[in-house]
Amino acid sequence: MRRQPKSSKLNFLKNIFLIACGVGSACFGLKSFLLPSGFIDGGVTGISLLVRNLTGIELPYLIVLINIPFVILGYKQIGKLFAIKTALAIVVLALLLIVAPFPPITHDKLLIAFFGGFFLGGGIGLSMRGGGVIDGTEVLALFISKKSSLTVGNIILILNVIIFSFAAAFLNIETALYAILTYLSASNTVDYIVNGIEQYTGVTIISEKNENIKKFIIHQMKRGVTIYKGEGGYGIKKDIDILYTVVTKLEMSKLQTAIRSIDPDAFVIQQQIADIKGGVVKRQSLH
Repeated sequence: MRRQPKSSKLNFLKNIFLIACGVGSACFGLKSFLLPSGFIDGGVTGISLLVRNLTGIELPYLIVLINIPFVILGYKQIGKLFAIKTALAIVVLALLLIVAPFPPITHDKLLIAFFGGFFLGGGIGLSMRGGGVIDGTEVLALFISKKSSLTVGNIILILNVIIFSFAAAFLNIETALYAILTYLSASNTVDYIVNGIEQYTGVTIISEKNENIKKFIIHQMKRGVTIYKGEGGYGIKKDIDILYTVVTKLEMSKLQTAIRSIDPDAFVIQQQIADIKGGVVKRQSLH
């Protein structure tokens, strides 16, 4: 029998730890903020909270029942390990909602909306980092996006608009408005955790003075550069070197200033990218 590599075991334990922290954070956000005030959020958790407010059925049962179709969908679309992690995370969250002694923290509605979304979003983001989810909305959005021209972001937005509309119709408009604040807080927290607190920007540079720009990036900014061999397609065809580098948002202004001073006519394309692993950017940011 082959032994599992040590790195694989450490990665597995890391994922379990992230999911456990995510479940704890989500439970705290729900029990200490959203549940005592009757507030709701977006996604499957929002649906569960909405149904709870309308029917009185306990939230732990609703979270498990409503997420079952999404766990099955995740098994078919993503894989067995993802479905197992997701199912266990949802069941543990439901159990914690029953037994965890988290008291209400505040009665201020604005604080409840913001911090309820913050801790719930943090829980969702940490679980996603660990390779599972505690809210099946993303799985459904991914499935629908493959069958239509809509993006995942558009589908999630549409689903949440429907949830907030039902909240306004069956609860009250004030609750729906606070739900939107909760959702915005949660979604931004998820973005920070999943994509990294440091926001990275991929920069493509086409310039006649690419050698000078390359030297500045390597020697002054201490960043790596990838060179693509290209051919101009406008006017006279000629071979050109296309520079590509990745910098943090804080460094983007410095790079733009340098490019303008070296070659004001340089063609620069910026693209926001998710969290990266390895490379000069990651190593340099640790110093």
